[in-house]
Amino acid sequence: MCQLLGMNCNTPTDIIFSFEGFRMRGGLTDHHIDGFGIGFFERKGVRVFHDDKPSAQSPVADLVNSYQIKSENVIAHIRKATQGQTSLANTHPFIRELWGEYWMFAHNGHLENFHPPRGQYYRPVGTTDSERAFCFILEQLRQRFDEKPDTATLFETVSSLVRQIRSHGLFNCLMSNGDWMFAHASTLLYYIVRQAPFGEAHLLDDDVAIDFSSVTTPKDRVAVIATLPLTGNESWQQLACDELVLFENGSIIQRDRPTQPRYLTEEEGLAIARSVGVVA
Repeated sequence: MCQLLGMNCNTPTDIIFSFEGFRMRGGLTDHHIDGFGIGFFERKGVRVFHDDKPSAQSPVADLVNSYQIKSENVIAHIRKATQGQTSLANTHPFIRELWGEYWMFAHNGHLENFHPPRGQYYRPVGTTDSERAFCFILEQLRQRFDEKPDTATLFETVSSLVRQIRSHGLFNCLMSNGDWMFAHASTLLYYIVRQAPFGEAHLLDDDVAIDFSSVTTPKDRVAVIATLPLTGNESWQQLACDELVLFENGSIIQRDRPTQPRYLTEEEGLAIARSVGVVA
């Protein structure tokens, strides 16, 4: 199963601590060896780094760690290929322009028989179901709205589109325009909101710890989203199956949760992924 990592905060923050543990899952503590990517929003611009090599051994990942970029919205992805060959064109996150701003997207899962009509404005460059889904979402938004709608209308529309896509299979995803971060769970997706009083955190995938109180201010608020928790001494919250949430400034501002929420254990989530070929 591919691995997702997202960060949404109220002040520019570096993601080095979380990324250090996350990248280990790309060929060291887990077997995701089909490339990785990470994108950082900086005002209206975006920095994107892709590599078709495993992130645990990637010089590009080393560069990201040493760069220490600060951003309010970050999306990273470690790929376990299920559709499309291993190549830079198929490496997440994907980037497109909509309403005069960049949008970024990454997906973990597997969509069967998902072949939306050829878009007028958005078409895949690679061969993944993930990029097709991203282009479908943006195409529908562009067709329906000449200008960016209000937050509630946008959330309702994205929620409707996500329901259409997830009917084709597993659709865990992150999507951001640099202000908001959408997160949708089909199986496994967790989040944590770090805010004052800050404490110490210990990575699960590497022998690294950090005392956030020494590198933050009392006003900072940082939401981190990941396929599986990255630390072992913090209280991560799990999204329900088929739940969509919207983060802004490090907080959830909208959510669409099933009436009777269902939560999978890690073992159950991985078993479902194996059943559709997402995990080798």
